[in-house]
Amino acid sequence: MSEQTEPVKEEADAQMELTNLYREEIYTDRKIGVIRCLVPVLADGNKDESRPVIYTGEAQIMTQMGALPISFDIEADSLEAAVKGYREAAKAGVERTMKELQELRRQAASKLVVPGQPGFSSPDASGSGLVMP
Repeated sequence: MSEQTEPVKEEADAQMELTNLYREEIYTDRKIGVIRCLVPVLADGNKDESRPVIYTGEAQIMTQMGALPISFDIEADSLEAAVKGYREAAKAGVERTMKELQELRRQAASKLVVPGQPGFSSPDASGSGLVMP
């Protein structure tokens, strides 16, 4: 008989919050990007007037590895204001993403393998200088 294991904590916490529900609406101009509108709702599906609508934008930037999706918040109190604020919010989102990518590159570059440390292997006997794991 196989041994039973404890459920993963995320699975145990996978219950949705009845008091924190949103209806998602998607708007696009089919040229530049997408605005997602998260409308707070009550358990019966009616709009919850006590909570604000949340606007987020989506865009893509092209990299050497292909399209990179960017998601960003748009501070707005209406769809019209979100559309007008899209450009600045997208610019800030792209700048934030570029900084994060630079930090990841910096971290990767600082993980140089040095002789005598774990992960270092001397060149193979073929003299090619390539070490295959």
